[in-house]
Amino acid sequence: MNARSLACVALLAACAHSDQASAQIPDAIAAPGQLIATLHAEGAQIYECKADSSSGKLTWQFREPIATLLVAGKTVGHHYAGPNWEHIDGSAVTAKAAANVPAQSPKDIPWLRLDVTGQRGGGILTAATTVQRVNTQGGGLEGACDRAGTYQSVPYSADYLFVRKGG
Repeated sequence: MNARSLACVALLAACAHSDQASAQIPDAIAAPGQLIATLHAEGAQIYECKADSSSGKLTWQFREPIATLLVAGKTVGHHYAGPNWEHIDGSAVTAKAAANVPAQSPKDIPWLRLDVTGQRGGGILTAATTVQRVNTQGGGLEGACDRAGTYQSVPYSADYLFVRKGG
């Protein structure tokens, strides 16, 4: 399947899930606009053992995500530090967290609304102005750790909704 076909599949998947996804979004992370893509992520949240800035005690601190982006079980991109999302059609966005709500379980990372701060390439993700992370499972890690400089990888999954302002 070529990049253009996969972009069409991603767009169709976004349309198919738009009513369901928007019905589940808490107001605190809502993003008005048009849903342009829904991509499922499977990967890990990476944590580093570091001294807490306020207490000086060693704690697990979030370092970066690393995940494969999927549509209908097919790889369509990657998610990594920045945070960045890259699609196989050549489009990519970088964003920063703007709001969050707790997930259903303390072991799940929070749901987020992220504001897009940069766009690259030309494709499905380029028009996105907001990214929402929802339906998270896993990825959470808290508490003390024993040795500074050690890392812990915690598996997670989530759905990323890419929204464009306007209609």
